[in-house]
Amino acid sequence: MGLLKDIWRVGLLPSPIESVLRRGEIPSGPATWLPNPGPLAFYADPFGISLDKKIYLFVERYDYYDRHGIIDVFTLDSSFNILDRRPALVEPWHLSYPYVFEHDGEFYLLPEAFQSGGVTLYRADRFPDRWSAVARFELDAAPIDATPLFYEGRWWLFYAPHHPEAAKTRALHLAFADSLFGPWRVHPGNPVRYDVASARPGGVVSLSDGGPVLPVQDCTFTYGGGLRPLVITRLTPHDFAATAGPPLRTPADWRPFSAMHTLSGTGEVTFVDAKRRIMTADSVRLDLGRQTSRLATKFAGLAERRPS
Repeated sequence: MGLLKDIWRVGLLPSPIESVLRRGEIPSGPATWLPNPGPLAFYADPFGISLDKKIYLFVERYDYYDRHGIIDVFTLDSSFNILDRRPALVEPWHLSYPYVFEHDGEFYLLPEAFQSGGVTLYRADRFPDRWSAVARFELDAAPIDATPLFYEGRWWLFYAPHHPEAAKTRALHLAFADSLFGPWRVHPGNPVRYDVASARPGGVVSLSDGGPVLPVQDCTFTYGGGLRPLVITRLTPHDFAATAGPPLRTPADWRPFSAMHTLSGTGEVTFVDAKRRIMTADSVRLDLGRQTSRLATKFAGLAERRPS
């Protein structure tokens, strides 16, 4: 981890995601930003559901001090006023990308959890903050940013593989199933796309006249550097074809927060995250302290192995 730290913030926009993708830019005008959770912490990866005139917004909460992501949920009214915030899901491993959706009258959550070696589907026992694991997806790799879609009578799952390292930002993998609970079959063409500018999933799939549109990350210059719409023109168990559009433009008044890596929405609301990079006295002290601790541990181990 370098001295420069990625700091994200989550915003809400009064515009449907289909409109944003069609225009190819984030609409001008002020966004409503969630409050900062701390000096070396952030919220990112927003996904949400509208229910009973409220917005339930699920986000990753990450703190550089413990380097462990958990999922928080915000409850907001129709004017984006925060009514409540609480933890929604905590596991021993890092969690992010909390893809929340409804299916057959039930609410499901599919967060990224590659440190667990795979991905787990949760169902709400009490929406929005009590969840139980109901399925484990067996794929060809531990998936990153797994994004489900029900399309033409079949479930699809877009994801980036955790290994090898370069594939995290360059490879798009695909799996499909007749049931949400599986069994899932990996696509024979994996990776169905390999491009650092338009492969890693980055939000909710929208349906248009041209086909499904998947927001994908543009990592050409940096991880989470931007988003592009990936218009999928062929999607079958044997074939895949897609065309990437130009990068989505962000308003100038967002600066220094300008990079994006998640775009989702519910109803007439779009959720985004935006990034800036910082180096502060606290971040320097944190990194120096960790480096000192690692060196002390290393030298202690060498001393124990030295013959007396």
